[in-house]
Amino acid sequence: QVQLVESGGGLVQAGGSLILSCAFSGQFFSRRSMGWFRQAQGMEREFVAAISWSGGSTYYADSVKGRFTISRVNAQNTVYLQMDSMKPEDTAVYYCNSAGTLNYYYTGGSGEYWGRGTQVTVSS
Repeated sequence: QVQLVESGGGLVQAGGSLILSCAFSGQFFSRRSMGWFRQAQGMEREFVAAISWSGGSTYYADSVKGRFTISRVNAQNTVYLQMDSMKPEDTAVYYCNSAGTLNYYYTGGSGEYWGRGTQVTVSS
C-alpha cells in the first residue's frame, strides 16, 4: 500500500520561496513517476509539475514554468517541489501524487495515489 505525506507548506511573502517535500512509503518508489497538484479555494484541482521515475524527465504547468522545480531522491523515497518567485495566485493546498508513468500527467490525468495535502499561502 502506497502512502504519501506532504510537508513544508506555510505562509510566504510574494517573491519568496518555499520547498515542499513528499515522503513516499510503500514499494517501488524508484519505478514510479511523481507529480504535484494544487487546489485553490473554490477552484478545481490543477496539475503543477511531474517527474519521471529516474528524474531524467520533468514536466510543468505553464503557470509555474521557470519558477518551480521538481526533483526527487530515490534513495530517500522523497520528491520535492522548490517554489521560487512566488505569487499570491500560487496560494492553494498542494498535493503529492504517484503514477505508473509520466504519460498519466502528459495526458491530463493523474496517478491513483494521493497525499492529504499541505497549505501554501502567499501574501501580497
